[in-house]
Amino acid sequence: MSTVLELKNLSFVYGAGTPFEKKAVDDVSLSIEQGELIGIIGHTGSGKSTLVQMLNGLIKPAQGQVLLDGRDIWEQPKKIRDIRFRVGMVFQYPEYQLFEETVYKDIAFGAANKGLTGDELDQAVRRAADFTGLRPELLEKSPFDLSGGEKRRAAIAGVIAMDPEVLILDEPTAGLDPMGRELLLSQIINYHKEKGNTVLLVSHSMEDIARVADRVLVMNRSRLFMLDRTREVFAHGDELEKIGLRVPQVTKIMQALRAQGIDLPDSVLTVDEAFDTLSSLLKREGKIW
Repeated sequence: MSTVLELKNLSFVYGAGTPFEKKAVDDVSLSIEQGELIGIIGHTGSGKSTLVQMLNGLIKPAQGQVLLDGRDIWEQPKKIRDIRFRVGMVFQYPEYQLFEETVYKDIAFGAANKGLTGDELDQAVRRAADFTGLRPELLEKSPFDLSGGEKRRAAIAGVIAMDPEVLILDEPTAGLDPMGRELLLSQIINYHKEKGNTVLLVSHSMEDIARVADRVLVMNRSRLFMLDRTREVFAHGDELEKIGLRVPQVTKIMQALRAQGIDLPDSVLTVDEAFDTLSSLLKREGKIW
């Protein structure tokens, strides 16, 4: 795999030079490979949102560089708008940004500004709607007539329609009911599998991150605390708890059973994995057929 994004000594300070100065991101360096799905976790105020907003030029670093395909995104400041087509950002509660007369026009807005027209634009809109599970008949409705989950998917579709090389999702399932969360998460997984684009998912849900992420980036007090394969990160439950995070609930249960002497791995991440692991254990001990 090739490196698509590289961060070099990245820092950002809010209110620099004032009594309210706060360092939001402090000397972060890391590389993200093409096609990865990276989960980003950290307690509130750890620097997650500030970090991802620097990746597409919404915030300019106070120090350091963001390299996209090896080039500093601020090399030509007048072209920073082009970076935002390549690194697409979906903010938390993106449905509040819907504004067009129809869902179709809302999804088409970013892609049209990118330069797509005619059949190419139409295909981009319909493909993005399909990725996010929006039925074709919804495209001509007002976005304000949609349900909460449908609004969220329409807003995400508007970014997907631009076909970004990197898609950043900041708390995409926040505020949704369990069914809506499950549906949206499944659609993100399908999008990533089919497109093969790089996806960065910011979330407070350890269960969501455990289910989808190839690697997990942990932020703590504005600094990079940990970056590793998902199983490796959640195997360090004690370290995560010390900084105010937790492992997925099913992982915690399996680790507690392991601590009681039961022969179980310490890196079970999902309910399905736990079921399979426990079933295999019981079969070995002859307790189920």
